[in-house]
Amino acid sequence: MSQATSLKPKPSPQTRAKDCSAKPSEAKHAVLPWIGTFLRPYRVKVIAAIVFLFIGSLAWLSLGQGVRLMVDEGFLQDNSERLNEIILLVIGITALSSSAIFCRFYLMTWLGERVSADIRLKVYDHLLKLSPNFYAKLRTGEVISRFTADSTLLQSVVGSSLSMALRSGVTVIGGIVMMAITSLKLTALVLLAVPMVLVPIFILGRRVRDLSRKSQDRVGDLGAYVDETLHEIHTVQAYCHEDRDRKLFNQRVEAVMTAASGRIKYRSILISLVMFLSILAIALVTWVGAKDVMQGLISGGELSAFMFYAVMVAGGVATISEVIGEIQRAAGATERLIELVETPIDIPLPSKPQSLPAKVRGELQLQDVRFAYHSIENVVQGEDASSDSEVIRGLNLHIQPGERVALVGESGAGKSTLFELLQRFYVLNGGKIMLDGVDIAQLAPHELRQQYALVPQESVIFASSVLENVRYGRPEATEQQVIDACIAARAHEFISDFPSGYQTYLGERGVRLSGGQKQRIAIARAILAERPVLLLDEATSALDAVSEQKVKQALDVLMQGRTTLIIAHRLATVLNADRIVVMQKGQIVAIGRHSELMQSSDLYREFASLQLLTDESQSEASETDKPVSQ
Repeated sequence: MSQATSLKPKPSPQTRAKDCSAKPSEAKHAVLPWIGTFLRPYRVKVIAAIVFLFIGSLAWLSLGQGVRLMVDEGFLQDNSERLNEIILLVIGITALSSSAIFCRFYLMTWLGERVSADIRLKVYDHLLKLSPNFYAKLRTGEVISRFTADSTLLQSVVGSSLSMALRSGVTVIGGIVMMAITSLKLTALVLLAVPMVLVPIFILGRRVRDLSRKSQDRVGDLGAYVDETLHEIHTVQAYCHEDRDRKLFNQRVEAVMTAASGRIKYRSILISLVMFLSILAIALVTWVGAKDVMQGLISGGELSAFMFYAVMVAGGVATISEVIGEIQRAAGATERLIELVETPIDIPLPSKPQSLPAKVRGELQLQDVRFAYHSIENVVQGEDASSDSEVIRGLNLHIQPGERVALVGESGAGKSTLFELLQRFYVLNGGKIMLDGVDIAQLAPHELRQQYALVPQESVIFASSVLENVRYGRPEATEQQVIDACIAARAHEFISDFPSGYQTYLGERGVRLSGGQKQRIAIARAILAERPVLLLDEATSALDAVSEQKVKQALDVLMQGRTTLIIAHRLATVLNADRIVVMQKGQIVAIGRHSELMQSSDLYREFASLQLLTDESQSEASETDKPVSQ
């Protein structure tokens, strides 16, 4: 296991929940202005959608006057010609309104899709900039849930619910104005009921938003658990853990249901209250209006028009009360997306990045390097990183261009952590790391990491073809260059046996490959990258004896003229190194060649006897088994 992995703090599920899901009261964000930044580039379409929204709503409102004319000038006066004219007018208004609805619906739906896509692009771009320290705390499934489910919910709201709320809002305001024009007395009575309707919307709407945020958090936990168990399905089934996983999954499903139940309850109360209060107000106003008609204060047509507007206003309020739950739910989801986008990049970019020489030689200098994984948390809490928690302690090392250096030491000595620091995945507590005389903290991370070719102990294979996996670090490489790299890595032979050759799909995490095949693909990737510094984390550990010998020959060619750092656990790797660096608890305790260290370092000699000499005895045995030439 790599030291970086073994020494990182592993938060409990409860701690993770606190880290990933701040309480809603502590995580309020300006949602609408944030969404507005994504709508701004499409302002013409937004304005057009609003214009069509107003045209459609005002056209519907004008139908109330058509109703008044039909009653007063058609029915009551028994004028069929006038009635025909009014009917044609109503049909024309309806056609205009329907056309406007088509344009508004199309534009708003398009904007919902476009904004959702742009948000995903922005979130993904930011996620790629965050260091491994971020992903050590937040589970991948939680990130995926925010990235997919939350953005999809936002898409639905922007494209549909928000449009309905805006349309209903215009209808409510316009309806009240037309009601006032028709009868100030009846309108005043209606307005007295408005506060009764708005109070539950504001009070319960806020509660729905908070519960929606909690509901989305629980869905994120569920997604994280599914992601973890399915990715590790071999281990799950090998240890017959299915029943236990079903119980744990059921608990998370019930947690989602519990959170959703609260949201559903308050939303249902909100809708029913608004509907009841709205209809109650209309009924009372209708009763008063009927009295006025009987007394001759208003005409039957005016009352009919007023009731038409009152029904439209009530319908608009009811629609707002229904979609406000979705909007509040989307607000909670949007807050989670904003949290991702606003997560500070913990690898600070230099204000004026320096540049490396045109041809990088690969000279590395480590000057009093210090690092602790807890340092970031301590800084946030206003504390100094304790020296007891440091993984790397005052490390000094000068590696010449083209030199091969092996790092040896017990698990937890800091070897893999040193690889992480060389690539600047973490910020040092103290000291400097220089590449060709330039402090790597003054380099743009992208330029720095282009100088390293990494072959990790656990080879990473992506769910794509052999071709795309090998040229991962050099996408512009030709297929012939990929084949040449695979031949050098002794991978061409088994790749050629695949039915589709280099176009063979390798499956998620390379499930179709053996451990040794994965490692040779990773080595081919490093060969093709042609970078001046090689980082080999026991690159031959998963190979059988025959394959290991072949790959070592390829690595010998690859390492020529390149600076190479090797995390070594096996004797053959150490014997080929120019220098061996012995590490213990983040410090260098000895440097030299194998023969020198066997004489001068007790720690190295003990380490060699326990972990390295098995290879030596195997090598001697193979030499003994060779037939003696006659």
